[in-house]
Amino acid sequence: MSTGAQGNPRWIASILAQPWLLMLMRSALVSAYVIGGLAKLANFHDAVLEEAHFGLHPGWLWAALAIVVELGGSACVLANRFVWLGAGALGALTAVAMFVANDFWNLTGDAHFFALNAFFEHLGLIAALVMATCLAGVKRASGHCGVQ
Repeated sequence: MSTGAQGNPRWIASILAQPWLLMLMRSALVSAYVIGGLAKLANFHDAVLEEAHFGLHPGWLWAALAIVVELGGSACVLANRFVWLGAGALGALTAVAMFVANDFWNLTGDAHFFALNAFFEHLGLIAALVMATCLAGVKRASGHCGVQ
């Protein structure tokens, strides 16, 4: 079986070469941020209460910042422009949420388990945002994913 430059089987390289793939993956990557930003925007009072619940004061400022970062950062990633800025802002927001809302080190039992899982899921999301930034450069240089 022939492999591409990345060591992928030909059928995988063929999928990775599809022009729509990276846009689909960027959309999936930022989908939770888009939905979260729109939900916060539509229910700003609830967003303020959520921020205050996690000890982020003033809640209105943190809610507004979250909306701007979630929607603006997502727009950068989706447009494949200033991906470093959009993904970086989303990663920073995710890191804040990771430490504030998933403090597994302060919990026991089921709460510890759920917070520990959520903490490392957020860490994986930050890694995916870094990878999206790396791929933004590869995409421009080669024309598609999986080839350098």
